[in-house]
Order: sequence, then C-alpha cells, then structure tokens
Amino acid sequence: MLPVVLGLIGVAFATIGFLGVRGRLRRNRFFGVRTKATLRDDETFALANKIAGVPTATAGAIALAAAFAAAVNPALALVIGLVGLVGSVVVASAGGVLGHRAAEAVPEPAAPAGCGGCACGGGGCSVLTRA
Repeated sequence: MLPVVLGLIGVAFATIGFLGVRGRLRRNRFFGVRTKATLRDDETFALANKIAGVPTATAGAIALAAAFAAAVNPALALVIGLVGLVGSVVVASAGGVLGHRAAEAVPEPAAPAGCGGCACGGGGCSVLTRA
C-alpha cells in the first residue's frame, strides 16, 4: 500500500514539475505554486512554476525511488517510505519558496490612472467628487 501511495505522489510531483518547467501549467486553483504573488497574473504564475518546476520534478523522482525501494524491501518499507515522503515534500516546498520569491521579484502592474478604471463615463466616479 505504501509503495502505491508514494508512487502516486511521485507521479503527481513529477507531472506538475514537468508542466511547470515547460510553461504549460496554467493558473488554477489546485496545482503549482499558488500564493498571492504568483496568482497576480498568468505570466507571473508561469514564471514561478518554471522556477519551481525542477525541484518539484526532483521531488517526484525522490518519491518514485522511495516507492520502488519500499516495494523491493518490505522489511524496511515503512522507514524508506517515511524518509522518501519527507524528503520529497521538503524538496517540493523548497521549490515553492523559490517560485514565490521569483514572483515577488516581478513588479506589479501599474494602477490605472484617473478614477481607477470604473465605467463612470463622465470623468468622475462619484457625485461627491464633482465641484
């Protein structure tokens, strides 16, 4: 059972990492580096996940190797599984931190001038602002 779970985790991490490196991971609610900075726009999300992709794919390889090792050696399966699980989560988390920092380094888009982009049409956003 443990090798199967580790294998699924490994495939998930490897797939997310590969898609991130290739720039094919689209902004979503479930996968990739999802922080306020990375979800700002599609380009920032793609950059963050490209940076985090290699560590995430490596985490997947660690989990897959641990799954294989646990399946081959059932006597030490629990120890191997725990070490592999903790190792893969730590490496994937480190990749997430790197991706988040890369997203924070991207300057925020400029705020619209005037009334902040509202559809007021008359040059003012409120009756109270008119003289």
